[in-house]
Amino acid sequence: MADSTHTRLSPRCDDPEIVVESTHGWILYLDEVTVSFDGFRALNELSLTIDAGELRCIIGPNGAGKTTMMDVITGKTRPDSGTVFYGDHIDLLKHSEAEIASFGIGRKFQKPTVFINQTVAKNLELAGAKNKHVWPMLIKDRDSEELDRIDDTLRTISLSEQANRLAGVLSHGQKQWLEIGMLLMQDPQLLLVDEPVAGMTHQEIEATTEFLANLAGKRTVVVVEHDMEFVRSIAHKVTVLHEGMVLAEGQMDEVQENSKVIEVYLGE
Repeated sequence: MADSTHTRLSPRCDDPEIVVESTHGWILYLDEVTVSFDGFRALNELSLTIDAGELRCIIGPNGAGKTTMMDVITGKTRPDSGTVFYGDHIDLLKHSEAEIASFGIGRKFQKPTVFINQTVAKNLELAGAKNKHVWPMLIKDRDSEELDRIDDTLRTISLSEQANRLAGVLSHGQKQWLEIGMLLMQDPQLLLVDEPVAGMTHQEIEATTEFLANLAGKRTVVVVEHDMEFVRSIAHKVTVLHEGMVLAEGQMDEVQENSKVIEVYLGE
């Protein structure tokens, strides 16, 4: 876990002056964030903090605001009002999606998106390349440092034995892992993961639990998930959203026993 008095995180980006500092302990700070769509409040003065190095699970019924929250953090949606800071000094509301990604914020969507006609290793190479022009990436040789990063990532996501297989023949769960690996190749400090175990087998869920838990401390991981057994197995702290607000927050046992949570979500 990060030091509560001073954390200095250096995201991988083109601007060497950009450094994420978290002297308060948290890396992500949302305060009274409101988002409305045609009069419907998807987020209703949402306030939330995520500590540096933490693994946080976000749960809630459909329409609770989970996806909108991630859209705001990554710059896809601009809120009507509120404050969103990454570390002490980076006001995310002043930056574009591309700039936010360059600060070290990575997002995995529900449906995996990989290059199905390329090998697993090539997918990781493409994701981690600094030169994003396709042709140079396809023909260049990998250096030893890059090979080491790819090998480390393959081990992390349990795909070492699949390195030379085409991504298109992977199972759904393995494609989920590969997409997470592609994000890791970009060296994010904050990783937003949307429903990582949806459609996975029991064995795949167990492997996902292990490697996401191992990322905590090295990176900050925010997991949005509906599978409550998975949440129980991985969560140190759980935040429950309902109607665009935080309904409850705490350890899983505390959240499960909260009467409001039982009424609006767990008891459905």
